[in-house]
Amino acid sequence: MLKILQARLQQYVNHELPDVQAGFRKGRGTRDQIANIHWIMEKAREFQKNIYFCFIDYLKAIDCVDHNKLWKILKEMRIPDHLTCILRNLYAGQEATVRTGHGTTDWFQIGKGVRQGCILSPCLFNFYAEYIMRNAGLEEAQAGIKISGRNINNFRYADDTTLMAESEEELKSLLVKVKEESEKVGLKLNIQKTKIMASGPITSWEIDGETVETVSDFIFGGSKITADGDCSHEIKRHLLLGRQVMTNLDSILKNRDITLPTKVCLVKAMVFPVVMYGCESWTVKKAKCRRIDAFELWCWRRLESPLDCKEIQPVHSEGDQPWDFFGRNDAKAETPVLWPPHAKS
Repeated sequence: MLKILQARLQQYVNHELPDVQAGFRKGRGTRDQIANIHWIMEKAREFQKNIYFCFIDYLKAIDCVDHNKLWKILKEMRIPDHLTCILRNLYAGQEATVRTGHGTTDWFQIGKGVRQGCILSPCLFNFYAEYIMRNAGLEEAQAGIKISGRNINNFRYADDTTLMAESEEELKSLLVKVKEESEKVGLKLNIQKTKIMASGPITSWEIDGETVETVSDFIFGGSKITADGDCSHEIKRHLLLGRQVMTNLDSILKNRDITLPTKVCLVKAMVFPVVMYGCESWTVKKAKCRRIDAFELWCWRRLESPLDCKEIQPVHSEGDQPWDFFGRNDAKAETPVLWPPHAKS
């Protein structure tokens, strides 16, 4: 039944949610948002413009969704009444108890939070978050980055929201609007984990008496974003993460009872994805290409048996679909970025 509901809601998700929301949507993911931020930073550097980012963190966002407000939001999103009625029945009459060292508490009604593990929860939360952004007026706001005549001032992956503007004042006004509208529906910003990153000069901010920290780099969607847009630190970080995974597999890779093809499959499935995650947005120079190739050879040498490199196709030309160029060159790069074919869709 949940899958049927999910299929029925999907058409409204595609219609109501904007392109900037990539969370739990078919054909979209964290890699898209990582690449978007990298490219915006590179273009800002190319045209010598300052860029300001605010990475918003909500305090227990999934657990603070108010059920009564959710049904009203679904109505405003033009979700049919019969679907909303079914969803209300799923949430109606939920009770919980807390087990402590002295026993359990009395049962109490649950009026907040989407169902944990339910396939409908991401969809419902996306509607909830979209309502906040609409009321904050982000689409109508003049603050943001102008791209092909369109104003872009936010990227989202579910509750992970990134605001952007060309000036400090514009970014602060966006943050204040989002904070006010979020609190109206029961969501609170975690100021301690909300960060500001800027390529230009910036002063310290205070929101409700708490200082918003300014950082020079930030881990966004599993990828390290730096204020100067340099990818070298990110590539180095992923190579180190790959070495850690490879070292953790030592007991398996050194086991003579496991065949060589199985070990090769393990390395391709568990090590290379860690290293190449987010590589679509990297500006790859020749020196970094050599480091990536050296890491790949190091991986094969860690196997028990000597391995002819010709037997293993390189990561960037794996299978029948060789990686090709996306067609984007950086002024400082000697080679363009690599983009896998399946990511172009």
